[in-house]
Amino acid sequence: MREISIFADESGDQGGHSRCYALTLVFHDQDDDVETEFAKYRSGLLARQLRDIPFHAGPLMNGHDDYESMELATRKSYFAQFFIMVQHLPVKYRTFVYKRSEMQEPDALTHRMRQDITNLLFDELSFFQSFDKVKIYYDGGQDVVATALREAVEYVLSKGSVLYRKTKSSDFMLAQVADMLCTLEVTDRKYRANELTKTDEKMFGRSKAFRNNYMKAIKRKRLA
Repeated sequence: MREISIFADESGDQGGHSRCYALTLVFHDQDDDVETEFAKYRSGLLARQLRDIPFHAGPLMNGHDDYESMELATRKSYFAQFFIMVQHLPVKYRTFVYKRSEMQEPDALTHRMRQDITNLLFDELSFFQSFDKVKIYYDGGQDVVATALREAVEYVLSKGSVLYRKTKSSDFMLAQVADMLCTLEVTDRKYRANELTKTDEKMFGRSKAFRNNYMKAIKRKRLA
């Protein structure tokens, strides 16, 4: 029986305070080995005397939570090690970014997100239909994501083939991968719109460096 996992992560709050909202979906064919790369990542942390803690881009970039009191150089090392692992993982992803200025109506974001997921599933229908089970992993943190995912997937695929798993990102490395990819895509948008923060620039450098060091690599992971 073939199974595919979909890990979802979002950036931005559904209340409308951020300039944009983003949704990232990471796709993993469960027949493809990921544990080897996970082990290499942990070995890389050990070699650099870094603790093995769940990756969380926001706190890492700002020095909060598990990364509190860490020097910027140490936090950059965490980011770099995780990024190296992501490049070698057998996964694909897609990110959708929405401007708040275009989502004035209360249900506009849910509708747009649902439509985008539906279109993606139809565009790659033969791929998704090649799996007997589709497992969706999401922490359920924001209703707009949970609703859009459920309605789109159940509309396109057989309800009997879809399973939902509510989980914390700290429990699954691929959920943390979705977090990193979502952060990089949102940061790319900020660079292009000249809206980057001091934290972004400290972490990634100037626009050209960011594109060369990060975006060129992760574009190879995009689904279609």
